[in-house]
Amino acid sequence: MSPTTVAAPRPLRWTVLLLGALLAAVLLISGSPLAAHAAAPDTPGADQEQTDFYFGGVITNAEKPVPDVTVSVTGNGFDAETVTDADGRWRLYVPEKETYTLIVDESTLPEGVIVDPAQLPEGLQPKSGTTGEFEVEFGLTSTKIVNLFLGAGERVTQSFVDQLAVRLVNGLNFGLLLALAAMGAALIYGTTGLSNFAHGEMVTWGALVALVFSTMWTLPLWLGITAAVLGGAALGLAMDAGLWRPLRRRGLGVVQLMIVSIGLSLALRYTYQFFIGGKTYQLPGASPAPIQFGPIQLSYIDLVSMAVSIVVIVAVAFFLLRTRIGKATRAISDNPQLASASGINVDRVVRIVWVLAGALAAISGVLWAYFRPGVRWDMGTQMLLLIFAAITLGGLGTAFGALLGSLIVGVVVETSTLWIPSDLKYAGALVVLILILLVRPQGLLGRKERLG
Repeated sequence: MSPTTVAAPRPLRWTVLLLGALLAAVLLISGSPLAAHAAAPDTPGADQEQTDFYFGGVITNAEKPVPDVTVSVTGNGFDAETVTDADGRWRLYVPEKETYTLIVDESTLPEGVIVDPAQLPEGLQPKSGTTGEFEVEFGLTSTKIVNLFLGAGERVTQSFVDQLAVRLVNGLNFGLLLALAAMGAALIYGTTGLSNFAHGEMVTWGALVALVFSTMWTLPLWLGITAAVLGGAALGLAMDAGLWRPLRRRGLGVVQLMIVSIGLSLALRYTYQFFIGGKTYQLPGASPAPIQFGPIQLSYIDLVSMAVSIVVIVAVAFFLLRTRIGKATRAISDNPQLASASGINVDRVVRIVWVLAGALAAISGVLWAYFRPGVRWDMGTQMLLLIFAAITLGGLGTAFGALLGSLIVGVVVETSTLWIPSDLKYAGALVVLILILLVRPQGLLGRKERLG
């Protein structure tokens, strides 16, 4: 009789019991006081999702740590908040290496003290009208230490009228520099019908040329700005001669040309990133000490920026209204076929418009780099949507409409932060654009067109 083999029963019950015991142990440990202590909010950064990038530091007063001070960071669609521990330490993790706004809640500071502006780290300046808000950015490493020292002082709060005055002036400054880029893009649209999505990269190009000459090559700033203007004009000339004129001669429609401009925008943008990386660079003299004009604080760079913008805008207006080329540009914008039949060299005028638009975009890029402040590989892209909003708001194809639209967009963007978070301020300008177009579809200075 052959032996019989009997299969042993699988220890399924014991496996289930063992897994249940392990799960219970994990739950017990996670709910224990030890686990709660490891993630206690009073440990810097312990109550946050940890990333590779963080801001941190110590807040002290008379060389003693200050606990329970609320510190927050906001920007790039992200915000986080923490409090200082018993040693005055704090840490805030952020998702990426970008520029953020660091805010010390002054209501949580001891009575009679403020963040001492005389003891701020080098390169750190409080925002206008505050002592506890700062623009902070990373250096070469993935961490940024910001130690803050308190000193005796009085916390001054601005009234709503004062805050409105400050934002109106800032909006005027922003609107003027935006107008330089928008007027160039409007002239291109008026003479060629092209919505140039690469215009933001033309703005970035001007800032990059100024950065290379003035910061990287340590040449005088005036030489860097001159090189930026000439470089912007050269880029406009090269783009028209090498790309847009051949495409126009091949008979491509405006939709195809627009798609090409989107591709050109992406190519230029990531070429910039390849060469300079994702870091934010500063032009010489960025973030100078402000000058007080009543409740309004302006630096000398702000004053120079507005003066330069006004002078250039007046020069462009003179060019369009008083010169033969300017009058020819306006004639082509009104009716290209009739202008060509009248003996105007359309290709020559369009070439000049591209050169002028490139120079204006470069000047706008330099001023934008000081207004932000900083030079980044994608800085022009951040302005592109506002450029189109200003052109559409003022009336398609008209440079003076672009000027008016830019001023409105600039003021709306800056004043909207009185009611909405600063991260949403650009959306406010687009809401105003939609509302005005519902009432006046052709824009403020545009002409009604009959369809069909």
